[in-house]
Amino acid sequence: MSAGKKATGVLPMPSRNESRKDVPRFFRLNVEVGDLDQAEAFYKKLLGVQGRKQAGHRCYFECGPVTLQVLDVSSIRQPYPAAKALYFTVKNLEAAIDRAKALGCLSREDVHDAPGGGIVVRPWGERSFYAEDPWGNPLCFVEEGTVYTGSD
Repeated sequence: MSAGKKATGVLPMPSRNESRKDVPRFFRLNVEVGDLDQAEAFYKKLLGVQGRKQAGHRCYFECGPVTLQVLDVSSIRQPYPAAKALYFTVKNLEAAIDRAKALGCLSREDVHDAPGGGIVVRPWGERSFYAEDPWGNPLCFVEEGTVYTGSD
C-alpha cells in the first residue's frame, strides 16, 4: 500500500493529542438467535428497516449510530438471550407497538408496577413499552423526546 493511502475498513490510529480525547463510541450490538431467516423477518417487521445479510450467519440492521447484529448460533448451540433490554428510540411509538402486537411479542412482565407490554410513562419520564424476540432477547421502545439519559 502506498504512503498516504489507508486500508479499507481500518480506522487510522489517533495522534498522541487525539488519544487523550479518544472516547470509545458504541457502534454494534450482537444478539443471538436460533434461525437467521426467521430473525431477519422478525426484526425487519418490528424495526421497520431492511436488514443486510452478512457472511458468518449474521444480519445487520442499521439503528442510528449503532448497528444491531443478529447472529444465528444454532449450528453450535442454543442462543443466549441478551442480559438486559436493548433500547430503541422511535418517533412514532404507537406504530412501533402496533408492529410488536402483530408479531405477538409484547412483554408480559411488569416494569415498575406497570405493564411492560403497554405504552406507559415510566417513573423516570420515558414513554415506552417492552417486547421480547422469539429467542428471549428483551427489547424496549422509547418515544423520541422522552429519553432519560441520567444527566439532568
